[in-house]
Amino acid sequence: MKAIAERLGETLRERRWLVLLSIVAGVALVLAGIHTLAVGLLWLVLMIALLSPRGEKAAPPPQPVLTTSAPSASDLGILVAAFNALDMPILVISGDESVRLQNRAAEKAFGAIPANTDLSARLRSPGILDMVRETIATGKPNQIEHSERIPSDAVYIVRAAPAEKAADTGEQLFVLSFRDVSQARRIERMRSDFVANASHELRTPLASLRGFIETLQGPARGDTKAHERFLGIMHEQATRMSRLVDDLLSLSRLELKSHIAPDESIDLAPLLGHVRDSLAPLASELGVEVVLDLPAHPATVQGDRDELTEVFENLIENACKYGQEGKRVEVTLTGGGDEPVEVSVRDHGPGIPAEHVPRITERFYRVNVEASRTKKGTGLGLAIVKHILTRHRARLIVQSEVGKGTVFTVKF
Repeated sequence: MKAIAERLGETLRERRWLVLLSIVAGVALVLAGIHTLAVGLLWLVLMIALLSPRGEKAAPPPQPVLTTSAPSASDLGILVAAFNALDMPILVISGDESVRLQNRAAEKAFGAIPANTDLSARLRSPGILDMVRETIATGKPNQIEHSERIPSDAVYIVRAAPAEKAADTGEQLFVLSFRDVSQARRIERMRSDFVANASHELRTPLASLRGFIETLQGPARGDTKAHERFLGIMHEQATRMSRLVDDLLSLSRLELKSHIAPDESIDLAPLLGHVRDSLAPLASELGVEVVLDLPAHPATVQGDRDELTEVFENLIENACKYGQEGKRVEVTLTGGGDEPVEVSVRDHGPGIPAEHVPRITERFYRVNVEASRTKKGTGLGLAIVKHILTRHRARLIVQSEVGKGTVFTVKF
């Protein structure tokens, strides 16, 4: 209340002449014969308007101060530090095609380039040099795709663009950047190869089925023996397509949950025993003995029982089929407790040539196409194994020597 009274007193002092003038005007209106109540109301409204606080204009915001001075040495240090933190190789070049600066990524990719070295002395690609010269001549950005084979396969999107002129010298600079798209190109190639291979694998049995159906509908319409023989082949081809589709669906499901690690505790000893028993008829038919070497204590891992069963079924079945000449497959389980768990599947067959070993887990990759199809393989078994082990945070190691057999080791 005290503050309000002080504020009111201050306002009256500031506007005392207006208040006095309003009182005189009110008395004059009364003397002129206007009703006293009306004059009083009019005077009250006028007083409220006069005594209300005046709006104060807000101070204008401070205007930014523009500077045209050259950056300080500390500013340049910050810029160079940020430049070096980029993982994309970048070169800064001048109008005479000499390299003014390179970041650490560029140094790692192309080697150290001394300042003021001509660009053509380090980059021998005519496409890149022509693009840079065009950008220097026109002042417009350009980009091309550039491939390298040495020291390794790499694909870059190379872009040249003009930068602002240097503040201290007025020199026009240009930025040459290299965006690595090797992984994207590799994935595109794998996808196209996968589609082509899947189409090829399905086309062959479909062509067989179509041919046999046309034969049964035409020349062999009344041939009972041909019916029995053709229907048996058609059943085999339909089964082959069914296995292929099942494997493709398995891969799709695994890719969807590849980032989710399983959390079930699985003792591998009884699981391997179950796999050996389920494959006993196949091993007996092939004349192969499956021998288990299991520890007396539990060997527990975090995993999915069905997926791990599929892994070891694939590995042991492959060892029986492709190592049939050795007549023996040895499955060894080690580790457990505080020791890492390992499972090795060894066959004594013909072995795998060294050039094929790095690629045998690729989809549809076969060391011997005819042998794989004869043994009813889809070319997807080891790809499924690799995906499952990746989800289980495990590794598959392949060791093979021609004429001495192959060892597949799963390390958890």
